[in-house]
Amino acid sequence: MPTIHDVAKHAGVTPTTVSRVLNNRGYISDKTRKKVYSSMEHLNYQPNEIARSLKNKQSNIIGLIVPDVSHPFFAAFASQIEYYAYENGMKVLLCNSHLDPVKEKEYIDMMRGNRVDGIIMSSHTLETEQYQNVQSPIVTFDRQIGDIPYISSDNYMGGKLATELLIKQGCRKIAHICGNLQLNLLANERSKAFLNVVNVHNVEHIVIETDTNVFHNQEYQKMIRQLLADHPDLDGVFATSDIIAAYVIKECIELGIKVPEQIKVIGYDDVSIAPWITPSLTTIRQPIEDIGKLAIKLLSQQINKEEYVIKNQLDVELIERASTL
Repeated sequence: MPTIHDVAKHAGVTPTTVSRVLNNRGYISDKTRKKVYSSMEHLNYQPNEIARSLKNKQSNIIGLIVPDVSHPFFAAFASQIEYYAYENGMKVLLCNSHLDPVKEKEYIDMMRGNRVDGIIMSSHTLETEQYQNVQSPIVTFDRQIGDIPYISSDNYMGGKLATELLIKQGCRKIAHICGNLQLNLLANERSKAFLNVVNVHNVEHIVIETDTNVFHNQEYQKMIRQLLADHPDLDGVFATSDIIAAYVIKECIELGIKVPEQIKVIGYDDVSIAPWITPSLTTIRQPIEDIGKLAIKLLSQQINKEEYVIKNQLDVELIERASTL
């Protein structure tokens, strides 16, 4: 079995240089880096990752826990995390919690046991104390927990922009479909903004909360159909996810309700399907690429014991499409 010394000899460099290439430490020219990797491939050299992590006290692996990676928003979120992690010499261990607190805790314990360098949390089923007891660098998305650095979009502004657009377009009875407001999420600010705006403008409104598991798409059809049956005079819907908004449009089409002529619909996130559905979906865009990049930056700053900012709020953007014209 070839060793690091064999690689160094074949590449015409020192073992220290090979080690620096493997650990991505210090300046190494592209020419030297290519020579080392070429020699590793030629000799079929496989570095001992466990030994390296014990020696360096870093595994260069981070954990990412999401509610459900099949959800378009979290699929895009995970993709950006993986991209920027790789750019920074890290690999990602991805876990789906499915909003199960037992499963989420088991994944956290597994990550600690496997010496991940840090964890990015976008599933928040566990109680606050359990996050604070992790004793590893953590970045949370859309939840504020003590002095743990967190990232969110400007949820209040997003809710305000969405609601004001519907009112501007003439809606006088608006339904707001959101997640369970009992969960301690910063996304609840979207609902707070909705209520503030409709009350200021004296607009009739309904708030519909989904159950705790906001990813049970099968329940949306039944819930939305009941909403449309109970409120035939409804002329606007603000859904706090594009998936829910897409189901609203689908149900309207099946019931012969014209969008946007009879009901105007706006979603949230600007996931990949938003411009593809018919009519194309007006939505609030979250800066998913910036969120992913910042999450890796905040985690790296903690790992390297650098200064970091706890509150990180990013701007949103109103994207107008056919569903509200």
